[in-house]
Parts: sequence; C-alpha cells; structure tokens
Amino acid sequence: MAPMALDLGAILTAMVTPFDPRGELDEDAAVRLMDHLLDHGSDGLVLCGTTGEAPTLSDEEKLRLIRLGVEEARSSHPGSTIVAGVGHNDTRHTVQLTECATQLRPDALLVVNPYYSKPSRKGIVRHFQEVATATDLPMVLYNIPQRTAQDMPNDLLEELAQIENVAAVKQANPKNLAKLDGLAIYAGNDDMLADVLDLGEPGGVLVASHLVGEEMHHMVDEPERRHEIDQSLRDVYGELAVAPLACSVKAALCMMGIEVGSPRLPYVDLEEPERRTVRQLRERHGLLATAA
Repeated sequence: MAPMALDLGAILTAMVTPFDPRGELDEDAAVRLMDHLLDHGSDGLVLCGTTGEAPTLSDEEKLRLIRLGVEEARSSHPGSTIVAGVGHNDTRHTVQLTECATQLRPDALLVVNPYYSKPSRKGIVRHFQEVATATDLPMVLYNIPQRTAQDMPNDLLEELAQIENVAAVKQANPKNLAKLDGLAIYAGNDDMLADVLDLGEPGGVLVASHLVGEEMHHMVDEPERRHEIDQSLRDVYGELAVAPLACSVKAALCMMGIEVGSPRLPYVDLEEPERRTVRQLRERHGLLATAA
C-alpha cells in the first residue's frame, strides 16, 4: 500500500511554546519565533508537541497556537507547513481536540499512541480508528516509547497504515527504523535524521533546528556531505539533552535574544551548570550572543 500523499517538507521544527512573564501563552512571541524558524531552515512547524510542553497546555491554548500557525506563519511563508499535535491518552479527548483542530486546517495532525494508559494492541488500533473518523486531514503517528512506555512495532504501524488518512510516522525508536509499507517516516530524534534521509524518507521532526536549522537542511540538500554535517552537529544533539529539551532550547533561544520565556512546571529553568553547557554550545557554533 503506497503512503497517502503528504508533502510537509523535510525539516519540521517541534517548536517550543513561548510564555510571558506571568506564564501565559505569548502570542506575539510565538509568531516571532515561527517567523524566525521558517526564515532559518525550517520547512514547517510542529505545534503543541512534547517540546512545545503540550501536557501543560489547555485545549484552548493549543487551538490558539494552531490558529496562529495557520493564519500568521503559514500565510507569511508560502509553502511552509503546520502540523498540529492533538494526541492524548484519552480517546474521547483526542477525538474532541482533533475535531476542533481540523476546523483550523493545519496541514496534518500529529497523534501519539495513548501514553500512561498502555492499552492492548487492539485498543491502540481502535484509538487511531476513532481519531481518524474525526478528521479528513493526514495523520502522522508518533512512536516514542520512552514517553508512552509502550512501543508500536513496525507490524503494528503497517496495520495502522491501513486506516485511510494515516500517512506517516514520527519514529523516535531507532531500533525500529526500517522502510514501512504505507507510511512515510520522519525522524523523531535529531540524531536519526541522517539515517532516515538515507532510507529515502522525507525528513524529521526536530528540536536542534531551533538553533541550527540551516545546517540541518544542508543534510537534505547536500547528501554527499550528509554524514559529515551530522557528525558536526552531534554535540548539539547531545548537549541540549543536559535538561528536558523544552528547557534547554528555551534557554538557548533567550541567550540569542529570542525571548520565549520560562517553561511551565513541572519543567524549570536551567541551573547554572546547565546554562554553562548551553552557553558554551552556542558559542562553539557561532550562535549570536546577547547580554544573557
């Protein structure tokens, strides 16, 4: 079965969600960040994902953010794409959010398998079948067992590909990386991008692209240098993990003068040793410094 037609671009940044000093969604900062990312290597944006602190966002905030992506960022950057995260561990909640997000017309929806609940295989299939009835948009499955506590093996992914509008998977389990009948594959971890591209797959949903998006796009545009570039960025992938990625990326962006605020609890701002790691990383890669 051929994958459903899907052209989201190669470098999709899983965008952090900016908050103001009161901890509220900062719409102006969100639009500025969207513009910055789309001007610096990102073909599209994934909103309300893990790095966007989706578990701490209300549905109303998620829909506001998706609307900004569709109405502001996509319109000002023709050809860019918006993928909306709608996954939840409650099928009914996921369906409701999917219905609302679909009305805003992003280019695709990112849907994780139910985390924490750990349903049976049949339950996972039924979950995605129910979500698919709520939308006509392409769905990108999200396999991230380190957060859901449940892997979706490749034979299950190929079974889910039989659902009409399931088009791709964001694969964050490198052990499962292989061509799939009926699904396009997006790298779910930055350090998987080169291998995913080598398979002839479209690209990745990435985090380091907040900082080095243009360099990561060179891996798409210059395949002969792909692994050389990948090796040059390995320290970025690794050292951003000094803290939860939403926290370290927000710190790095603020150091670059791109104000995105602090993360929401249970995430916290970086401690000084962590900030030092991020600061040194930024300096090594020539990312412009500010007073921070």
